[in-house]
Amino acid sequence: MLINSLNINNLRNIGGADIDADSCLNFLVGDNGAGKTTVIESLMILAKGRSFRTGQVATLIGPHADQFLISARISENTTRTLSLGLERSAGHWRARKDGQEVKQLSELSESLPLVLLEPNSHLLVSGPPDGRRRYLDWGVFHVEHGFLSTWRRYSRAIRQRNAALRGGDAAMVKSLDPLVADLGEQIHQLRQQQLTVLKEKLPPLLTGLSPQLGEITMRYQKGWSGDGLRTALEQAMSRDLDRGMTGPGPHRADLTFRSGAHAARDSLSRGEMKILATALMLAQAESIAATGVTPVLLLDDLASEFDGRHQSNVVRTGLTSGAQIWVTGTTLDERVISEAASARVFHVEHGAVTVA
Repeated sequence: MLINSLNINNLRNIGGADIDADSCLNFLVGDNGAGKTTVIESLMILAKGRSFRTGQVATLIGPHADQFLISARISENTTRTLSLGLERSAGHWRARKDGQEVKQLSELSESLPLVLLEPNSHLLVSGPPDGRRRYLDWGVFHVEHGFLSTWRRYSRAIRQRNAALRGGDAAMVKSLDPLVADLGEQIHQLRQQQLTVLKEKLPPLLTGLSPQLGEITMRYQKGWSGDGLRTALEQAMSRDLDRGMTGPGPHRADLTFRSGAHAARDSLSRGEMKILATALMLAQAESIAATGVTPVLLLDDLASEFDGRHQSNVVRTGLTSGAQIWVTGTTLDERVISEAASARVFHVEHGAVTVA
């Protein structure tokens, strides 16, 4: 999948930008605060409807209007192109796909598979478990197209169960448990399948990025004890009633990493955690690409943690997978550019994006 062109209007400090992208490598260079990350951010907003930098939509809207607009033309293959657009204000959103209104932002997500590496990506290893669940689910979403429906039904059932728990309605809780257990087990199985693929792809990627890092093992904690979720829910009934919320389930799952005999979050340096996170992102990209649609790889401020050799390794690995890559940096690294068969460099200054 390729992004052919990107249009940004009134997003943060970018009043208006029209970017014709290279099919291989796009390098955005400029000072801190110039707007480079906003370009990367615009792609993630178009794909997910939200920013990876803030949950406050109002802070994304520039000074020229009360909404921002992002649109792009993408190629799914050599013969088919799509237009995507998203307009968002503080309290409203409107999206189109090939000129047709879309009812769910997931319709854009399905058409725009992106994998993002940014300065806080080390939190995938050291941060709270919800980030690791989102990472795992983003890969499952693009590999198993029925996953989103299952997750939505599960989330709705959990909300209903929690409402019954807060109301002390044990009979209602028991009536919901079979549905919660069935959907939760389905989510668990889909995540397990994704984890099997990631475990296969991770070791060679780690070796290529940093051979001295050593063996890293992954373990998925499903979010409940014992074999069956139905039994776990029954056993947790009394405690759940006291707390007014559901304990066991895939909403409490986690993905943990070990370096040798120690937890990776405790034994690895921040730079080493960034390398691990990078390998995980590349593994996810390869997993999605196996479906026949190669995701776009977004590398924001790649030099913040990596020296020139590691930057080149990351870009080379991404390009080998066939991914289109977007990179930001305060200086242009010719070693990174030299990895690509073709490249386009954009200079970003005070929110203006021009071809360098």
